[in-house]
Amino acid sequence: MLDRLRAILVEDHTIVREGLRPLLEGRGVVIVGEAGDGLQAVKLAKEEKPDLVIMDLMLPRLSGIEAARRIRKSLPNVKIIMLTIHDEPPFVFKSLEAGANGYLVKESPLDELIAAIRAVMSGETYLSSNFPRTLLGSYAKHRQRGKKTDEFALLTKREREILQYIAEGYTSPRIAQTLFISRKTVENHRANIMEKLNIHDTAGLVRYAIKIGLVE
Repeated sequence: MLDRLRAILVEDHTIVREGLRPLLEGRGVVIVGEAGDGLQAVKLAKEEKPDLVIMDLMLPRLSGIEAARRIRKSLPNVKIIMLTIHDEPPFVFKSLEAGANGYLVKESPLDELIAAIRAVMSGETYLSSNFPRTLLGSYAKHRQRGKKTDEFALLTKREREILQYIAEGYTSPRIAQTLFISRKTVENHRANIMEKLNIHDTAGLVRYAIKIGLVE
């Protein structure tokens, strides 16, 4: 079933990618590309149009959750598995809301990753076996109530980008230079972010970004 399955690996630690690639290729998966940050992942996915994206949650430049959201919007049929060290339910919920089909912690054995791949390629949602079996039911009820895990959904795509850069310690001039926009535009976005999140200082934004998994 995994023969000729086209996948990309997204992980900012090269040694992890180099270790995972031969293991997957040994099971018949064709790795068509690798990315070391979220923005690169989105670009690579659009170029390669893989069947599957295996992606870390914490990534530089763009978080795995936001990258998953953008990939899902551009490629609605691609399957996405988050592979991360974080086992807290809020991260699971955010990933599923962003469009992930599976969520696996890195302590899982290879056989469980293969099981997760088989499950998501068959149209199922897969969560690590160390999660309680009731977690998906809790998520379904959460969605039925029409609730989001937090106010992050209120932010625009650009505001999410800027929030991550702020949390990574970028100054407004550096953000402006990185995104090719004016410093005034950055400050306007910062003000909008603070208003939407009801957070009124940079330290608070950093704490919020850590809480929702944008940065470690």
